[in-house]
Amino acid sequence: MKKFRLALVASLPLLVFLSTANCTPPAKSDQPSGCIDNNWTATSTSDAPEGRTNHTAVWTGTEMIVWGGFGGTQYLNTGARYNPSTNTWTAMSTANAPSPRWNHKAVWTGTEMIVWGGWDGSAVFNTGARYNPSTDTWTPISTTNASIGRYDCTAVWTGTEMIVWGGTNVVSLNTGGRYNPNTDSWTATSTTDAPKGRAHHTAVWTGNEMIVWGGKLNSTSGGRYHPATDSWTATSTTNAPASRVSHTAVWTGGEMIVWGGWDGIVYFNTGGRYNPSTDSWVATTMSNAPSVRREHTAVWTDSEMIVWGGWDGSNSLNTGARYCAQLGPPLTLDAHVRRQGSKRLVVLTWSPADGGSLSVLRNGVVVDTTDDDGTAQDKLGTHTGTFFYQVCETDSGNCSNQVRVVVQEAGD
Repeated sequence: MKKFRLALVASLPLLVFLSTANCTPPAKSDQPSGCIDNNWTATSTSDAPEGRTNHTAVWTGTEMIVWGGFGGTQYLNTGARYNPSTNTWTAMSTANAPSPRWNHKAVWTGTEMIVWGGWDGSAVFNTGARYNPSTDTWTPISTTNASIGRYDCTAVWTGTEMIVWGGTNVVSLNTGGRYNPNTDSWTATSTTDAPKGRAHHTAVWTGNEMIVWGGKLNSTSGGRYHPATDSWTATSTTNAPASRVSHTAVWTGGEMIVWGGWDGIVYFNTGGRYNPSTDSWVATTMSNAPSVRREHTAVWTDSEMIVWGGWDGSNSLNTGARYCAQLGPPLTLDAHVRRQGSKRLVVLTWSPADGGSLSVLRNGVVVDTTDDDGTAQDKLGTHTGTFFYQVCETDSGNCSNQVRVVVQEAGD
């Protein structure tokens, strides 16, 4: 089984997180944020589910839900819910759950976890189900017009739809589909200019761009894709973590945290924090870090990254840890258009302002670096259209909400 996993590394495509500008932010946590920055705390193993690899995990705002995967001797359709505030586990119902599988994907909609796709050693699935933690129940999702069955794909929640893309079936795929749970229906994604490239990498959504990293051995490269301009920008390789595949990544609101994985020989318990506003990397501490692993999962709780499960070269693991990455208080941004004759400018105001340095982003691109005094202006001249604004502290990487601004022609 492990030999088959190694063969996949060279054969899979670029697996992309796509999203839209109306995406909802990650579920907010009601957990206390009194953790110590750059510090690890072990998760409980009492009542934890059996060790597994290539499972999925989502964050609900109060709990991490783990489901499926491979347990070392069999494929699983079991799971459990981990509450970091009490450091406890609760088993999930298996009634009407999807069939056992690994390398599937899962997203959190705000009320439900949607599981889809995967593989059980003989069959590749285009089936899935929706899990409601408040009732501990599963509901199968439609397969009518569903995307072709696949595993090792990616999935993201846009606020209204789950978008599945890439992965493998018999040959590598550059196709995908959008699933709407409100109508229980699927719509195919375009293949025009769809990417190809790497596999077993990670991708996170920042609110205005997708950051892809890793998945290509002997390279520490990555890229930032902005759908508003349909353009890519390379990520810095200076101080980046060692090249790896089968790692994890989460988005904190200001940074991407990469952790774990392997390079074909060495298993890692190292990682890095990437700040897109400064295009820079800082290493994560190894003090009290969990043991080396790949094919694990990680979620962001609004103050901590929870790492769990995976494979260490010998065993499927049921251990994990919580990594603290504290940012400052959340920034709240407002924006409005002001006309000056035939010209336009956008007035930005935010709070709190700490007096340091701050980057202004328009459509995911830094257009100004200014004093963090709570106000700035973006002079658009005669340009019209729809623009998305965000501000990020350059010292901490703490970023605001994203604001959509529509600039119209004079008289409109």
